[in-house]
Amino acid sequence: MRELEPLRSRVDGVLADFLDARLGEVPPGEARTRGPGGWASEARDGHRQLADEEFVSGIADLITRGGKRLRAALCVLGWAGTGLAVDDAIVRGGASLELLHACALIHDDVMDESETRRGGATVHRAFAARHAGAGWRGEAGQFGVGAAIAAGDLCLVWADRLLRESGLPAAAVERGRPVYDAMRAETIRGQYLDLVAQASGWFELDDALTVARAKTAACTTTGPLRFGGTLAGAGADLLAAYEAYGLALGLAFQLRDDLLGAFADPADTGKPSGDDLRDGKCTVLLAEAYQRLDSAGRRRLRLLVGSGSQSAVDEIRMLMEEAGARQAVEERIKGLGKQAVEALSSGVHVDAGVRESLVGLVAVVTEG
Repeated sequence: MRELEPLRSRVDGVLADFLDARLGEVPPGEARTRGPGGWASEARDGHRQLADEEFVSGIADLITRGGKRLRAALCVLGWAGTGLAVDDAIVRGGASLELLHACALIHDDVMDESETRRGGATVHRAFAARHAGAGWRGEAGQFGVGAAIAAGDLCLVWADRLLRESGLPAAAVERGRPVYDAMRAETIRGQYLDLVAQASGWFELDDALTVARAKTAACTTTGPLRFGGTLAGAGADLLAAYEAYGLALGLAFQLRDDLLGAFADPADTGKPSGDDLRDGKCTVLLAEAYQRLDSAGRRRLRLLVGSGSQSAVDEIRMLMEEAGARQAVEERIKGLGKQAVEALSSGVHVDAGVRESLVGLVAVVTEG
């Protein structure tokens, strides 16, 4: 959204400064350490420094090369909705959620075996290419996976550090901690449910909605809004309105993402098209198609999804279109958008400018 661009720029600046500081902490190459075999050579230390720099810069590349900064923005809006001014401390606190998001993205790409993210190689693919290019021992793909798991874990540590060093009052951070912890736990639960749903071949709509609530709404909309509001000391009524708004918007956001993942041009989204269809992800889009097909169509859909083949993706898309699933998801998105707006019109007091921004976000998500 155009009116949120200044906030997004501030968050980008916070992240750039934070990541530059982390690169500055890489031990210098000339430093020597004494081990069982004596002092390490300068050349070996230089290699170690290079490896450290590549690790940190590989993570920084993903974080800084794109992203809507939606989570940080919603955290700040949750704070500002109480009437408090937006200062550098809350922008830094909101930016910490982008590091949480980076952790989830890196690990999610490993689980999905994705090739690209934000127009570039996923972290595990980038580290695998580094291994292969250097001619190191072992299997490059496994090295990439291991490095990406470590990278995601480091993002989780960094998120805690940025929040702790944000400048927010200690009492505010302590007050927000339960929301922060619940958001992280629910995101991880959602990731696991996503894996189970895919492995078990779930096609039920309720299951798909449960995964979307846990995996997306908790960490993308509801969690950040409630976190920002709780940091500011918001009352129960406002937090309840944030919850209702965030849940509806989060589901709409995930459904829009499902449509983009199935039908959009990868050049526009920065990530592959059809991966979720190929992998049999338990999306609302797939569930809508399944429940609308006759028995023969359902068998065909299961067969195509079970093949795990990229060549089956076009036929899965065709079945979805024929069943009316794409249109059904579009209608569901519109309905969720109305619910989100109604949550802000329930008589609870929200700062007028914040309300306008939140309603504008609904329009962006629901209109695609």
